[in-house]
Amino acid sequence: MAETLTTAKADLVDLAQRRMRTAIPDNDWTTRQKLALTCRILFEAGHDSGLAGQITARAERPGTYYTQRLGLGFDEITEDNLLLVDEDLEVLEGEGMANPANRFHSWVYRARPDVTCIIHTHPLHLSALSMLETPLVVSHMDLTPLYEDCAFLESWPGIPVGNEEGEIITAALGDKRALLLAHHGMLVATAGVEESCTLAVLFERAARLQLLASAAGRIQEIPAPLAREAHDWTSTAKRSQANFAYYARRALRAGHGDAISGGTANGTAINRDAINGTAVSTTPEGGA
Repeated sequence: MAETLTTAKADLVDLAQRRMRTAIPDNDWTTRQKLALTCRILFEAGHDSGLAGQITARAERPGTYYTQRLGLGFDEITEDNLLLVDEDLEVLEGEGMANPANRFHSWVYRARPDVTCIIHTHPLHLSALSMLETPLVVSHMDLTPLYEDCAFLESWPGIPVGNEEGEIITAALGDKRALLLAHHGMLVATAGVEESCTLAVLFERAARLQLLASAAGRIQEIPAPLAREAHDWTSTAKRSQANFAYYARRALRAGHGDAISGGTANGTAINRDAINGTAVSTTPEGGA
């Protein structure tokens, strides 16, 4: 006999959130592994633009972060070829050099202690939207994680290799999780790698939908209270974990298993259950 058919919506939302906290397992990937998987996920999602774009995550030591090596595409990034750099982009671990455009990441990290992962890419539809000098319009339920959470930098400050661009981009981002940069691309800055990856994938889809809808007519607004409710409903850590795990499984099925050393996650072998979504990893045979 059903017991919740007369339960208030707020109570059902709370119930669902509590269930998700226990039903969705935590993954055991390291920061390096999640960052490498993010590069592969975004490659599959159309975020590659040659060697343009940077993906970073705070490292354990204050003032340092992981990033990809200049000269490698997103589809070539592994946990082993990631660099550890300081705020001056001096390489502390790894071979090669970081993208000089990473400089503005240092500025964002300094201004936003809540941010642990930054993604900046030039995907096709976001880049096209940026050429119109128009902000992102959120008018669909799936896109509400970006509702009132996406800033807009309407003036292109030039190549982001100077401190000036770091100041400008950081100020434009403010306290938002996303930023559309005119004549440039996108920026996502959140509290975790899974969250940033998920939002970056969604951001490109949002731009594509906006271009499609704009070509057909005038985009209609959605009610603000409902959009804010949906934003909060979809912007939880557990949802980000679930989305990231799905995208990671999809990337692994697409042949990106080399992103993680030896095809393992945190020393444990990726097995068929991980690909099927019933588990993230399993202890190798004979292991503890």
